[in-house]
Amino acid sequence: METLAVSKYQRLSSRLKELNKVVIGFSGGVDSSLLLKAAVDTLGGENVWAVTGDSESLMPEELELCRKLADQIGLKPENFIVIKTNELSDPNYRANPVDRCFFCKTELFGRLQDVARRVGAKYVLDGSNADDLHDWRPGRRAAADLDVVSPLAEIGITKEDIRRMGREMGLPNWEKPSLACLASRIPYGSEVTVEKLNRVAGAERFLSSLGFKQFRVRHHDKIARIELLKSDFPRLFEEDIQSKIIAGIKTLGFTYVTIDLEGYRTGSMNENQDKEIKR
Repeated sequence: METLAVSKYQRLSSRLKELNKVVIGFSGGVDSSLLLKAAVDTLGGENVWAVTGDSESLMPEELELCRKLADQIGLKPENFIVIKTNELSDPNYRANPVDRCFFCKTELFGRLQDVARRVGAKYVLDGSNADDLHDWRPGRRAAADLDVVSPLAEIGITKEDIRRMGREMGLPNWEKPSLACLASRIPYGSEVTVEKLNRVAGAERFLSSLGFKQFRVRHHDKIARIELLKSDFPRLFEEDIQSKIIAGIKTLGFTYVTIDLEGYRTGSMNENQDKEIKR
C-alpha cells in the first residue's frame, strides 16, 4: 500500500484493538467488507460478529452474497448472523420523509445492539466512511443516538482509500458498485410499499441481466426513470437493446420507461430538496 494508506490502516487496527470485541453491521459493500476484514485480522475471528439485516429493501440475492463474502474474509461461520428487520412496520418509515434513513437505521442499529448484548460485545460498528460525513445521511443521527462507532470515518478513510486498500488486500468486491437500499429509488413523500420495492428490484435485476453494471431505476409511479453511466449510453443504440429494456421493464408494471440524460449519480432523489435538509 501507499504510505498514507498504510498509516490509515495502522490507525484503523489500533482503533479496533481499543474496541476489543465488536459487532459489525455488514451490508456486503466494500466499506463494511474492509472494516470486517480489518477487524478479523486484528482481533481474531472469535471477537468479531458480522450482522446483516434482511428486509424487503434488500435485493434477495445480496443476502447470500454477504454470507459468502464473510466466509471469504475469514469470519467464523457461526459469527455471521442474519436478523430480520421490520422497518416497513413503522409508519414514519413508510411515509418516506426526507429523513427516512433515520427510521431505518434506528431499527437496524437497535437490533445490532441486541446482538451485541447477547454475544458479549461492547461496541457496534458500521462502515460509514469519511466521505459520508459530507453527504445527506440522516442515518448518522441514528448512529449517534445508539452509540454506533464508525472507525473508517473517525480515521478519515475515504471511499477512494477503501477501494485502494481493498484491492491490495485482495477483497473480492473491492470494485463492487455502490448499493443503496431499494427504498432510495422512491421519491420522498411517496409511500414505501413492498410492491414498489419488488418492482424496482425486478427492474434492476433485469438491467443487470443485460450486462449493465452501475445504474439505478427510480420509481416515479408509472414511470421508470433509468440512470445509466454515460459511458453506457452508446449501448442504447445497439440493435434491439431499447426494445428489450422497454419490454422487460413494462412487464413489471411500469407504463413509461425513460432514460435520465444526466446519467447515473448517487443521491439524485435529494436534488431540489428544501435547503433545510442540507448538511
